[in-house]
Amino acid sequence: METEETVKRGSGNVFADLGHPEPGVHLLKAELVTRIDRIIRQRELKHAEAAKLLGLPQPEVSRLLRGDFRDCSVEQVLRFLTLLGRDVEIVIRKSRLGRQGRLSVAAL
Repeated sequence: METEETVKRGSGNVFADLGHPEPGVHLLKAELVTRIDRIIRQRELKHAEAAKLLGLPQPEVSRLLRGDFRDCSVEQVLRFLTLLGRDVEIVIRKSRLGRQGRLSVAAL
């Protein structure tokens, strides 16, 4: 017995596609946590060392890096980046397409 499968084009935000509340904020946090993970790996820090720098218990660092950051605010995640030696700049500009604005991350 064959079934027909339907393929839908995603919106570009998996959290929106899954019906997550506040998908833009969740995607932003996911992108920022990805940057944190990359910094920790580049510096070859163990989770315990990263925890000390971030002022968190080691299990919380492990949870964060596994993608469980629901309880972290964007502000906390930005602070983690500064504690890891990164400058964070927030730029506000008019939307290029004249539509609702969006949140995004650009790392240099």
